[in-house]
Amino acid sequence: MTDFLLELRCEEIPARMQIKASEDLGRLFTEELARSGLQPESIDSFVTPRRLALIARNLPLETAAVSEEFKGPRTSAPAQALEGFLRKTGLTQDQLEDRDGVWFATVNKPGRATAEVLAEAVPAIIRSFPWPKSMRWGAASQTTESLRWVRPLQGIVAILGEDLVDIEIEGIRSGYATLGHRFHHPGEITIGGAHDYAEKLRACHVIASHQERQSIIEARAAEAAAARGYAVIEDKGLIAENAGLTEWPVPLLGDFDPAFLEVPPEVIQLTLRINQKYFVLRDADGKLAPAFICTANIEAKDGGAAIVAGNRKVLAARLSDARFFWEQDRRTKLEDHAKKLERITFHEKLGTVADKVERVAKLARRLVEEGIVAPAKAGPHPQISHPDATSAMDSRHGNDEGKKALADLAEQAARLAKADLVTEMVGEFPELQGIMGGYYARAEGLPDAVADAIRDHYKPVGQGDEVPTAPLTVAVSLADKLDTLRSFFGIDEKPTGSRDPFALRRAALGVIQIVTANNLRLSVAEGELLDFFADRLKVQQREAGVRHDLIDAIFALGGEDDLVRLLARVEALQSFIATDDGANLLAGYKRAANILKKEGAETAGQVELSHAPEQAEADLIAALDAAEPRADASLAAEDFEGAMAALATLRAPIDAFFETVTVNDADPAKRSARLALLARVRNAVHAVADFSKITG
Repeated sequence: MTDFLLELRCEEIPARMQIKASEDLGRLFTEELARSGLQPESIDSFVTPRRLALIARNLPLETAAVSEEFKGPRTSAPAQALEGFLRKTGLTQDQLEDRDGVWFATVNKPGRATAEVLAEAVPAIIRSFPWPKSMRWGAASQTTESLRWVRPLQGIVAILGEDLVDIEIEGIRSGYATLGHRFHHPGEITIGGAHDYAEKLRACHVIASHQERQSIIEARAAEAAAARGYAVIEDKGLIAENAGLTEWPVPLLGDFDPAFLEVPPEVIQLTLRINQKYFVLRDADGKLAPAFICTANIEAKDGGAAIVAGNRKVLAARLSDARFFWEQDRRTKLEDHAKKLERITFHEKLGTVADKVERVAKLARRLVEEGIVAPAKAGPHPQISHPDATSAMDSRHGNDEGKKALADLAEQAARLAKADLVTEMVGEFPELQGIMGGYYARAEGLPDAVADAIRDHYKPVGQGDEVPTAPLTVAVSLADKLDTLRSFFGIDEKPTGSRDPFALRRAALGVIQIVTANNLRLSVAEGELLDFFADRLKVQQREAGVRHDLIDAIFALGGEDDLVRLLARVEALQSFIATDDGANLLAGYKRAANILKKEGAETAGQVELSHAPEQAEADLIAALDAAEPRADASLAAEDFEGAMAALATLRAPIDAFFETVTVNDADPAKRSARLALLARVRNAVHAVADFSKITG
């Protein structure tokens, strides 16, 4: 058993591709060797900007011999059949065995040298490698049959134990030599094998492990920041990216003019992180610090002073541009910026962004005027009002002044919410849409609630994002998302499979989160859009432990488009099904439904008894007479636990009915009456939930 080292060296691999490429190399290598019966004990993976490598541990020096048996034609079969079987197996007739009139062949395949298998496997892996983007180069690139790689492939190291595995592809032949750090050790390094690969590279200023480079960056950046009384704002993605840009990472701390801090902190953070790949720092008070950490790829003789000075100069230019955009944008009011939205097409069938803004403004106002979003109640924790049937009437017929004020502000905020899309700052940093609008609104003296609504109206943008609760923000955010959904469904632009170019799934989840978090009572949709909401609701509620079949059981009733009421019904149903009464009622319901289906008695009729009922029969009728009006009253009052409790009273009578009563009685009148009674049971249950949708 011995180790195998493979290194594929090339020009710089983009940082975003490195981890996936390292995983793909290990996977393809394992799959390719498995075809020959080889399996390494483990694989160690390495990746740097200039190399992709792995070490396969404890490979045998040759594959095991294999004996395979093949069944052939009958001995009486035509000669052509026998000839075909012989060609397939590579044997002659005298090597076959006759077993009860059937030819059998035993093919013995001797073991192969592992080096021979590797010499075939590595070129196959290289040619089939799934880079997201790749290129051809040199004279060979004139033909489409030439090799494609992420960047020009320059060298291959392939060593089994201490022996070179001879591999050649597109004129590149394997060898013992690789290169060290581009500046610290630009010359060749001779690798002895897997045992000294990582340490020889380290001696030449290359840390082969991506994970180790990440650890170095994280630890040394934290040390450099702490030395100045700062802390690094956590950013795992940026750590990984810097590790993908360096082979010998050296974090260095620099600073910038504190005067730039007058620019919104989000702008500074994006300038540092996106444009420059710098780490952002905060001071002891948690505020943005006028400093940064860059990651050099060399151990500079001056301790990095020149590198920091160069980065400081580049950053100053970037921040000067950002400050110019900040100042320039504020010279124009948001309402004047908003007029330019008429020049931007939202969708060819839906008009301009200005047209969308008009729709959203009207809808935001309507949400307030109809009492769906109400002014915040006074008190220590103002929030959306959560009216029940009585308080909703009070809200709609009282506090008209507060409602009108909120409606006016909702319309104003909605008309300005997209205005920052045409500003210089959002043109430079699209990630800041909404955020910059909030800053510009505050800077020109608009109410804080309006500025907040503009800033947060895109929220929530994901499952873990903050959900708006301020009434004004809720109105604008909800209106924006509902308009997007209704508009695109209206022109038949629905998500299909994995395609969702207009992010409608995200918009639907956003609506669900806003509505449920704020207990808003509104009809979200109808038709196809309601089915779409049902699917999104299952996704959103799965993490909360809510069973999707219970959501189906409520949606199947039809007419339920109030998400708050729907989830309250689902919660009550889930609690009920978890009890013995619920589980037994479900079993009884399914037994009744199966009998009705088998007998073709799908409709319920009046239970008219022409016979003296048996005790269990009479008890079930009495239980239904009591439970049905009680369940109906509970549903009307939105007391869904009460409705479930009413159903629970049916559990014992149904059990007793099935134990003692013969449904398919020889007397047709008894049989008909008892089937009608079972149909009544089914319909009583369906008034609360469609139990046929419940699994288990």
